Amino acid sequence: MSSKQERQRAITKLIAKDAVTSQPQLKKLLHAQGIEATQATVSRDLEELGAVKVRVRDGDSIYAIPEFEPERIAPTDQLRRVMGEWVAEITCSGPIVVVRTPPGCAHVVASALDRSAMTSLIGTVAGDDTILCVASEAAGGAGLAKQLSDLAGLTTHKKTTSTKRSSHGAAV
Repeated sequence: MSSKQERQRAITKLIAKDAVTSQPQLKKLLHAQGIEATQATVSRDLEELGAVKVRVRDGDSIYAIPEFEPERIAPTDQLRRVMGEWVAEITCSGPIVVVRTPPGCAHVVASALDRSAMTSLIGTVAGDDTILCVASEAAGGAGLAKQLSDLAGLTTHKKTTSTKRSSHGAAV
């Protein structure tokens, strides 16, 4: 029998690693790791962890946990995956960079950015589909916008730092 903390740690890892679309699927994944939990327990754990459903590029909704332990630094590979999957447009004005995502995804991207330990990023504020990023004085908004665009796989235009993706993820 596992403790609540062990079970919730396993849930957090499973959600971070797999595209978990339902509680029954999560229950099966836990079972495969030798952790038995009822549907009600899984539901409570997801609520306590702050898990939310977010829509991904192919239209499915998967669970995501927007806030991990603050001391945990997001690896560059994870940041690149999150940015590439959910960032649609990046623009900047002065030290502020605006990152646009599909509806309901901004908090996931902002959390990954906040945990990235990027020295060019002071912090983020996320809404439903928009993130305001504040650039460090040394990097400036244009420098941070370029860095974020590179991570997201977006192209930057010479006269502006605006970048866009079509609804299918292709840069336009």
